[in-house]
Amino acid sequence: MKKILVPSLIALAVSSLASVAQAQTAPAEPESTLSYNVGAVTDYRYRGISQSRLQPALQGGVDYADKSGFYVGAWGSTIKWIKDSAATAGSVEIDLYGGYKGVLGDVAYDVGLLRYEYAGNKLGAVEGFANANTTEAYGAVTYGLFTAKYSHSLTNTFGNINSKNSYYLDLSATFDLGDGYTLVPHVGRQMINNSPAYSYNDYALTLAKDLGNGLSASVMAVGTNAGKSQYTLVDKYNGKDGLVVGLKYAF
Repeated sequence: MKKILVPSLIALAVSSLASVAQAQTAPAEPESTLSYNVGAVTDYRYRGISQSRLQPALQGGVDYADKSGFYVGAWGSTIKWIKDSAATAGSVEIDLYGGYKGVLGDVAYDVGLLRYEYAGNKLGAVEGFANANTTEAYGAVTYGLFTAKYSHSLTNTFGNINSKNSYYLDLSATFDLGDGYTLVPHVGRQMINNSPAYSYNDYALTLAKDLGNGLSASVMAVGTNAGKSQYTLVDKYNGKDGLVVGLKYAF
């Protein structure tokens, strides 16, 4: 579940160009880019819930952004929650996504589709579960420092039976503290259709540092009010308050 950092805030840069002989110079067109990233975290949290049994995870991805605004990408992480839920296969998550980013006036927007694939998972064959693979449509708007994002499931959601049309609402802000530091507060609401006991709120505060040469580090304080009976697996409550440290290299 890419965080994404996901899957997905849009950074806007606005510059003013001086006129020469009363003629305006058009800004250069954006370039298409292909980028990669690899990293590790002390705990893979997605929407506040640990996907890795409160243990470290390895992650990496690839992204292509076309100068037209369209983009596609793939991202993966090691996980443990499927095996912990039903003692069945599924130790790798692969996210496939694509969408379009643009700007209307002072508002940036991002719309797309995201497919969560859990390689080899057989969760749907276990009584009481649906297949873990999940497809969501999403839309986000950014105004100034603030971003609101809505994700809507087009399938059953992360192994919950009859949970199509579940949704997640994400509200965040990005503060540039200078010297390469960024502070991001976040609150979210996960609603699981037809299973209200599995719905919950999550919150996080992330401090990130650009270390230069594609390397960045982060520390995140995270927590939820998720039900303990619903989100405890192999004696681990995966929604507990915690601190997550991450290191990523982008190239």
